[in-house]
Amino acid sequence: MSATNLLFLPPGDGGDYRWMRIEDERVAAAGDGLPQGDGEIIAVAPADAVSLHWAEIPARSTAQAAAAARLLAAEVSAAPMDELHVAVGEDEAGSRPIGIVNRGAMAGWLARLGAAGVDPVAVVPAPLLLPRPDEGYVRGHLAGQGVVRGRASGFADEPGLTEIVTGDAPLDDLDDAAVAAALGAVAAVPALDLRQGIFARRRGFSIDWRLVKRLAWLGVAIVVATLAIDFVRWTKYSFAADATEAKIEQVARTALPRGETLVDADRQLTERLSGLRGPGQGFSRTAAAVFAAVRAVPGTELTALDFQPSGDIRLGVAVDREALATDLKRAIEAEGFTVQPSTFVAANGRITGEFTVRAR
Repeated sequence: MSATNLLFLPPGDGGDYRWMRIEDERVAAAGDGLPQGDGEIIAVAPADAVSLHWAEIPARSTAQAAAAARLLAAEVSAAPMDELHVAVGEDEAGSRPIGIVNRGAMAGWLARLGAAGVDPVAVVPAPLLLPRPDEGYVRGHLAGQGVVRGRASGFADEPGLTEIVTGDAPLDDLDDAAVAAALGAVAAVPALDLRQGIFARRRGFSIDWRLVKRLAWLGVAIVVATLAIDFVRWTKYSFAADATEAKIEQVARTALPRGETLVDADRQLTERLSGLRGPGQGFSRTAAAVFAAVRAVPGTELTALDFQPSGDIRLGVAVDREALATDLKRAIEAEGFTVQPSTFVAANGRITGEFTVRAR
């Protein structure tokens, strides 16, 4: 069973609170002071403290609607806007209610309620608790206060003022039973809540454990997916490495002597290559570089060639001029070798000596 407590704020600075308890859209109890029991509390602002107006404000965001309402309020209010609090309600047949109340009064109500341990879910102007008439005006009493509501107006019932405002329009007086019958439906969905902007109710922080649990499972799923991707990649690389190693072994077996046990393919192939071509860069590569250098330097010739076990080649060289020995040395070095010359001597009209050629 849902229950809502209407807490009527006293007019002026003094006075006592009065309350009504609404259960299933009917008045279940009433009394003075603060309401007892559970249920949400809706504070009811005195009719003479709130100026109500209606205006056509297109559907837009709450901030935009509030800004438009403040512009309209500035046109109808003589007080400075920084002293006023303006609230805009929901659309009613093409127009929206606008409530204008002194900012200090609004702050005072909430401060007094807060000191009493009450945090109302809404603050509603008293005239809006009466049913909106199809035409003319209706008048009733709420917690001892006379209230009048029209199609586009709402104000406190004061002798003389009410007649001036209503003019010749019909004015229906509602008895207590009719007012009580209307309170339940109107209080369930207030047309205007003054708790907006700086006076909006603060929502308590709460942890959505269902959302936390979903996020935790999502995090676990992301971690598992990441690990699965890494595992698949590692497996793929492992299979590729195994296939490459098998291919290397297959090639190595074709290059090594028949029947030789394969232990370290890289080392065994290096030894096999060294045995076939000789140490260093091998006889063929070294001799070819030497012969190419001799052909490139006219006036030079080889008188001896000795391939050493270390991979070096000792050359006997004869040249027409001393400068040609230097040219031949540079030509051999240009082929990627290091040349160590001996002392050259002149004999029989030629200059002879030795070069030791080794790989760099």
